[in-house]
Amino acid sequence: MIKQLTKEAIELLQQLISKQSFSGEENETALLIMQYFSHHSIPFESKNHNVWAKNKYFNPSKKTILLNSHHDTVKPNKGYTRNPLSPTIEEGKLYGLGSNDAGGCLVSLLATFTYFYERNDLNYNFILVASAEEENSGLNGLNSMLSVIPEIDFAIIGEPTLMNLAIAEKGLLVLDCEAKGTSGHAAHGIGDNAIYNALEDIKWFQTFEFAKVSETLGKVKMTVTQINAGSQHNVIPANCKYVVDVRVTDAYSNQEVLEIIQSNVKSKVVARSLRLNSSSIPKKHPIVEAGIKLGRKTYGSPTLSDQAVLSCPSLKLGPGESLRSHTANEFIYTNEIEEGIDLYIKILEEII
Repeated sequence: MIKQLTKEAIELLQQLISKQSFSGEENETALLIMQYFSHHSIPFESKNHNVWAKNKYFNPSKKTILLNSHHDTVKPNKGYTRNPLSPTIEEGKLYGLGSNDAGGCLVSLLATFTYFYERNDLNYNFILVASAEEENSGLNGLNSMLSVIPEIDFAIIGEPTLMNLAIAEKGLLVLDCEAKGTSGHAAHGIGDNAIYNALEDIKWFQTFEFAKVSETLGKVKMTVTQINAGSQHNVIPANCKYVVDVRVTDAYSNQEVLEIIQSNVKSKVVARSLRLNSSSIPKKHPIVEAGIKLGRKTYGSPTLSDQAVLSCPSLKLGPGESLRSHTANEFIYTNEIEEGIDLYIKILEEII
């Protein structure tokens, strides 16, 4: 059965790659996932391009595991030399947009869910959500499904981790900042230069270190990524706007980090969202212990995923390698998909 599911998974991934599925435009890939469920006689539901199903003998009295990965992609970067929507296999590599992030994970989890679907001896329920709008942290992604699906107790989020156990993940704060001044003629030097005022705060962002350091994720990291000021060469600017990317660890909530920043800088600081918090799962959690037993390593992930919208314990785990994500000529090894399905099943067999 596993051999057949692996063959189907690779074929489905090729089909998914061939359909454009930028965030918010996932209708064609959603249809392919629905067809997969129909082929296996698995009832499903859908909402906003999210497709979900539960195991055949779902029992509300049992705890529930969420299996989740996304089927949207970023737009291909300009470095592509291949057609990003043309899936090809060469020397064991399956090329195509979304192959690594996170198509390989998604089809591996679909295969795993299908493997367990008919079982009536499970200690846990399973829910599979193939979600939309992960890449742009959109409002119609996994977060929109949490009020639709039954309550979940813990989750496996399919993202490329080389099938190692990402037991913590940094959250994200994007800050829009504005330093104020007063305009004047540059020749006279009369005025209060907003750029200079911004530089004081930017230096703070560069050098400040938060007191608490996460055992798994290390330090909170802040990076100024955009800046804009001035109208012409001879006018002292009265406004300087800049953007700060903040990667928050599980030592702080996003609200706590925002309050610390606002109390230390003179610029006006507004967070675009507070909902993308850090996430983690205890190392002693049964699903983590099961992975460790099978020789997988634990680590903290610096990249953001749909874990950020969950309040339950969650583990990031999947075939493929994070460093390949969003790169030109993206690929995943077909044997990574085979390994992914095998390890997902073995890890879950340990606890169910």
